[in-house]
Amino acid sequence: MQFKLNGKSVDLDLEPDMPLLWAIRDQAGLTGTKFGCGVAQCGACTVLLDGEPVRSCSIPVAVVSGRKVTTIEGLGGKSALQKAWIEKQVPQCGYCQSGMLMAATALLARKPHPTDADIDSAITNLCRCGTYPRIKTAIKAAAKL
Repeated sequence: MQFKLNGKSVDLDLEPDMPLLWAIRDQAGLTGTKFGCGVAQCGACTVLLDGEPVRSCSIPVAVVSGRKVTTIEGLGGKSALQKAWIEKQVPQCGYCQSGMLMAATALLARKPHPTDADIDSAITNLCRCGTYPRIKTAIKAAAKL
């Protein structure tokens, strides 16, 4: 299976029905993308597929053949959004944060200055710690940069 992972071409020998999440974690060795629910509800496994957020636990790896996949590692730790995330002290336990950051990255790419309603509709990931107000604050701070 050939696709671009964080800007680099990869060729992995995978079963076509393997969830993308496991290809990323177990085959490519990138563990920033988390397993949460396994049924595409929580968003912990969110990655970008050709720039759009998808729940990688429910996407067969065959779907990504020839396409671009970006994980949290692909953001490089230096994006305005990641800086705002740290500055606004968003994470509590942190488990959902890589998925949240990926969903927020896609939102800001589509809407550089999102409204509260834009954020509410784009960020459908679950956070058991309830850091939603800080998430919204960080997204707005990143939009100003």
